[in-house]
Amino acid sequence: MAPIALTGDRVIEAASCFAGERAGVLANVRLTIKGGLIERMEPMSEPAGGPRRLLLPALVNAHDHARPTGSSFGALNMPLETWILRTALGTPPDPYLQAAASLARSVRAGCAAMMVHYTRPSGLMSIPDEAAEIARAASDVGIRLAFAMAVRDQNPLVYGDAGPVLTALSESDRRTVESMFIPPPPRPQDYLALVEDIAARIAGPMVDVQLGPAGVQWCSRAMLSAIAGHSQATGRRIHMHLLETPYQRVWADRAFPEGVVRYLADIGFLSSRTTLAHCTHARPEELDLIAQHGARIVTNFSSNLHLHSGLAPIADARRRGCAVAVGTDGLALDEDDDALREMRLVQMAHDGCGFDRTWSHAAFMDQAIAAGRGVTGAPGLGVLAEGAPADLITIDLDRLDRDAILPVDPLGLLFARGNMSHISEVVCAGRVLMQDGVVLGVDLPAVEKELRRLYRAAMPGFAGLIAGWGRIEPEVQGWYHAHCGCG
Repeated sequence: MAPIALTGDRVIEAASCFAGERAGVLANVRLTIKGGLIERMEPMSEPAGGPRRLLLPALVNAHDHARPTGSSFGALNMPLETWILRTALGTPPDPYLQAAASLARSVRAGCAAMMVHYTRPSGLMSIPDEAAEIARAASDVGIRLAFAMAVRDQNPLVYGDAGPVLTALSESDRRTVESMFIPPPPRPQDYLALVEDIAARIAGPMVDVQLGPAGVQWCSRAMLSAIAGHSQATGRRIHMHLLETPYQRVWADRAFPEGVVRYLADIGFLSSRTTLAHCTHARPEELDLIAQHGARIVTNFSSNLHLHSGLAPIADARRRGCAVAVGTDGLALDEDDDALREMRLVQMAHDGCGFDRTWSHAAFMDQAIAAGRGVTGAPGLGVLAEGAPADLITIDLDRLDRDAILPVDPLGLLFARGNMSHISEVVCAGRVLMQDGVVLGVDLPAVEKELRRLYRAAMPGFAGLIAGWGRIEPEVQGWYHAHCGCG
């Protein structure tokens, strides 16, 4: 089923409408959509009839990988450095279906745009063909897509010489690790050509193709410098993980004695085109550099909790002028891609202590959505206003304000108890993508059912990793104990 295309005028009447920090929450608003834009916003003399609605700008999942949750594959209670190896079991058995499921779950949670930093291709087809399948899934779902093909050219197994790990393994386990995790490193020029090939295939008004270095620990200086130069020459955005874990912090301090963020600034990598995911272990002076160069940070609060990565200095980043967006990273708190709950968690966790506050609810929503749209290349700032893109969500205010004892600020209620179950409709570029929990563009339950069948059928192909995991994981963990100075 294709998303419903709105033709002509569509009028939405709502009891409340969040029109940005400056205008606040407006009561009794009539909103007219035409041609994918908000044509008119006007007050109504009388309250709208029927159920009460709260209109909000659509959310953005500003950092994700369009993959299944690792817990289903036994990636439980472990840091990124072993979690990422275990999740190889979730290699896409069908790129279209895997992307459609992930993108549809983001839509169900209120997102009209999503960043896909694609880290594990299926191996079933060429990379440009796989990117085209992901773009096809995004088109069917109706969501705005930012796509970055991740690249690594160093440290595929650990952050340094993997020789001690490989030597300690049996011949069978070593072959498994080498075949699954140690591919030939790509040349910078080949990667840049690949990105432009992907862009020629899928870029358009609803798809933004970006450069995707996986992280400084996984990319050589030559690769990082080539990506920086290509971004400067073409204007193409960059999306990269940075300082996500304590082990990455230790590695970066050794590899970049001049300072890793200073290095990125010096080679022209940092700019308003750049997004840095996590920054969990960024220092104050590094946050200052990120802010000075106009780069954005995407925080992934629940993912950091699941992977024991730490608590990011998001309030400090905001005070220093960093633009901060929010992503679920495929690991929302309940592994359900609930972007609305993730927004609330970030706001609550970093909102200050006692009477001191980092931001108001309105200010947080404004800056998080605006930054998210900048991350994904979506047009506008995400404020509901005349002439803006018609990217919005409708909240069932009767369900949110379930007691209705006194008039209460609806935005305050949203941040107190809102989750995706309160979202009754999602609209992107004037098209309805979700109504009453049902994604209209794809049959999400059927897609997920077929994916489960395909994943189960694929498991015999990973027999070596499954059988050897109890030996491989301790060796990798031991390497980090020995080489990164923290357990």
